[in-house]
Amino acid sequence: MKYTPTEYIPKELAEVSMHFFSPRRSVIIDMVMVQLISAMIIGLLILLFKGGQLTASETSMYMVGIFVSFILLTTVYARITR
Repeated sequence: MKYTPTEYIPKELAEVSMHFFSPRRSVIIDMVMVQLISAMIIGLLILLFKGGQLTASETSMYMVGIFVSFILLTTVYARITR
């Protein structure tokens, strides 16, 4: 006899795993926003504490990274608030 997954996996376990492995969209958006904010803060801290030791091209790259993170963050936030 061939068993299907619905016969031997308890319904409660299946529901919990579905909620865990496929979170709501807002959770994913929140995780993206946290990553972008972290990238901005890390870049700013590097510029603040190590700015005197960086070359001009390294400083420019950190500033571009902060700017791109800020633009992406505002884009995500604008889509959330619609």
